[in-house]
Amino acid sequence: MAPLGPLSSLLLLHARSPLRHAGCCCSSLRGKSTGPDLQERQRQHMARGLPKQKPISGVKQVVVVASGKGGVGKSTTAVNLALGLMANNPSKSVGLLDADIHGPSIPKLMNLKGNPDLTETNRMVPLTNYGIPCMSMGFLVDEEAPIVWRGLMVMSALEKLLRQVDWGTLDYLVVDMPPGTGDVQLSISQNIPVTGAVIVSTPQDIALLDARRGAEMFRKVNVPVLGLVQNMSVFQCPNCQHQTHIFGSDGARKLADTLGVHFLGDIPLHLNIREMSDRGQPVVISSPDSPEAEAYRKLAAAVLLRIQEVSV
Repeated sequence: MAPLGPLSSLLLLHARSPLRHAGCCCSSLRGKSTGPDLQERQRQHMARGLPKQKPISGVKQVVVVASGKGGVGKSTTAVNLALGLMANNPSKSVGLLDADIHGPSIPKLMNLKGNPDLTETNRMVPLTNYGIPCMSMGFLVDEEAPIVWRGLMVMSALEKLLRQVDWGTLDYLVVDMPPGTGDVQLSISQNIPVTGAVIVSTPQDIALLDARRGAEMFRKVNVPVLGLVQNMSVFQCPNCQHQTHIFGSDGARKLADTLGVHFLGDIPLHLNIREMSDRGQPVVISSPDSPEAEAYRKLAAAVLLRIQEVSV
């Protein structure tokens, strides 16, 4: 059965609430029904409506890469973060899950095509490139076919991506989340133990507003926010080397200070990142000695440090 969406969960909680059958709204406010006792009972009733978290078989740590809005380079960051984690420590095994059902980007970014094989137990075998096993809805539908699905179908597909994939043994599974704060984000946060969330934003004010909503959402569902990444932070002219802050400067750094979370690093706005991403050759692999690849490796090191801190 697919996980309950927020509306279904809300209706279920309403049906189970002690106020539902109180007869009079005032009756719930008499005597010991107010204050901490009422809050504790409400917390217990809310907990009953949430699904039980179950780890993904073979996966030790799950890191979600999220953003409040699209177009901020979240998927490119997720891909290079996964490759950076492995580049920093080749002994670690890293996987990549594309949880963006409607707009899967991982097949293009990782230069992967085809349908996954099935094991004897009918679990899907991830497609692998650059040493990273990957799973995406893009492997299961035609490349140009639109995925015009309602919520229940999306949740069913997500459940299959979470539970019916044979990852083997992974130290880290990086999950490329869809933009926003909807059903998919809630389902992943409530159904599997997530080590932490990495929030990606540009320095632009409008992007930072949504990044803040994303960070607050993960806090509400008790997922540690590992920190903020400032993507497209600065553009350097390849001819004169002049630097321009096209989307503003230090917005994500200031937001991290405001929220009391870690700032994980800057990723520049660089032509090489875009070109290599479009070719399915991420810069961490195609240009390992470049400054932009170094920026991703530093990001991976900062994320790993935060994972160790929150896992203590």
